Amino acid sequence: MPQTTTPPTSTSPRHRVVIIGSGFGGLFAARSLKRADVDITLIARTTSHLFQPLLYQVATGILSEGEIAPATREIVRKQRNITTILGDVTDIDIAARTVTSDSLGRTAVTPYDTLILAAGAGQSYFGNDQFARYAPGMKDIDDALELRGLILGSFEQAELAAIRGDKQEAARLMSFVVVGAGPTGVEMAGQIAELSKRTLKSDFRHIDPTMAQVTLVDAAPQVLPAFGDRLGEIAQRRLEKMGVDVQLGAKVVDVDATGIEVQDVNDPSGYARRIEAVAKVWAAGVQASPLGPTVARQAGAETDRAGRVKVDPDLTLPGYPEVFVLGDMIALDDLPGVAQVAIQGGKFAARQVKHRLAGKPTDPAFHYVDKGSMATVSRFSAVASVGRLRFGGFVAWMLWLVIHLFYLIGFKSRITTLLHWFISFLGRGRSERAITEQQVFAREAIERLGEAHQPHLP
Repeated sequence: MPQTTTPPTSTSPRHRVVIIGSGFGGLFAARSLKRADVDITLIARTTSHLFQPLLYQVATGILSEGEIAPATREIVRKQRNITTILGDVTDIDIAARTVTSDSLGRTAVTPYDTLILAAGAGQSYFGNDQFARYAPGMKDIDDALELRGLILGSFEQAELAAIRGDKQEAARLMSFVVVGAGPTGVEMAGQIAELSKRTLKSDFRHIDPTMAQVTLVDAAPQVLPAFGDRLGEIAQRRLEKMGVDVQLGAKVVDVDATGIEVQDVNDPSGYARRIEAVAKVWAAGVQASPLGPTVARQAGAETDRAGRVKVDPDLTLPGYPEVFVLGDMIALDDLPGVAQVAIQGGKFAARQVKHRLAGKPTDPAFHYVDKGSMATVSRFSAVASVGRLRFGGFVAWMLWLVIHLFYLIGFKSRITTLLHWFISFLGRGRSERAITEQQVFAREAIERLGEAHQPHLP
């Protein structure tokens, strides 16, 4: 039987704020309430704050997970009005104003006066969740470490196949497919190409890593569609110059252990062709946290196809002004699912809470300030969209470096990240190339364990 506890609450009549999620939205909301007369409980399923835009660099051996995921407790250790709870939120009762979370069979029920829901989003396989077994996504540290083991391990297995004289198997092991031509997919494809052509170039005796085949697949008609035609063309030309095979208008219809099948969207015959590849990365589509639909059903609110909640203009749940929903979980004014939306939303929600407690007028609507979008293609090459400006190349890459260093949490993370970038971009080394079988196979073991503990219904 799971053990149920209620976290200790302050004996003072202070306003209780519960924040779900330690990502950009949740963390910036918590920090913005540092000097407010409130008691904050931050509930997260991980112990760290993940800087998700750099996950692909963990997956390709440039950075360690600690550099992009500092401990949440360390970040907020000087903030005396916050308590951090490790747990997976299993239920939210908006009528009773309670949040139920679970950690290793121990259930905690936490009451709130204001709820800030910033649980983010996961990978979407568009109804084909079975694809996840063979094509990991790129949403958390586990994904990145699994992909690192899969990518680097493919070269190791290719070397063994070449020693056995099986050239066909070696070629298949050195074929990589990235599904999704958005920023994450472009960055992953570019880094796998650089890994094979620069870092691993002289490290093997029986295979030539520079002959590795990297394929970028997307059903969309262009690369980086959110960036516009011009920047999409710049990114595509750069990828192709690096040897990446960019296949657009190609919809993935099946994924298995040794490859994928795609259909060309403009082919009326519906013929499915196969791309052989053991290592596959899924970087297409997102699905909001299931906590969004949980609260939406109780409030009678709508959700979109991705599970995002259609919130009021002030980011609150319709009919429940004490519940704020942030970031990737909201469907409002076609706001993009980027870090800046979550950051600005977290600050906005905190400001609303402070104004309410002070008896001041609150803002009727959240106004997002678009600070631009950037994506790296390779070392020394990126694309950037800032205001009306659209540019690519080295200048965009330098701007990308500065912006990402600025938003990394912690002085130590900035210094070590800069050092690793120096080693990787100016030299050929990558300091994080250690891999284990556990990284590759742990997810399947955990899934089997979860299935074993499922109750057997009559």
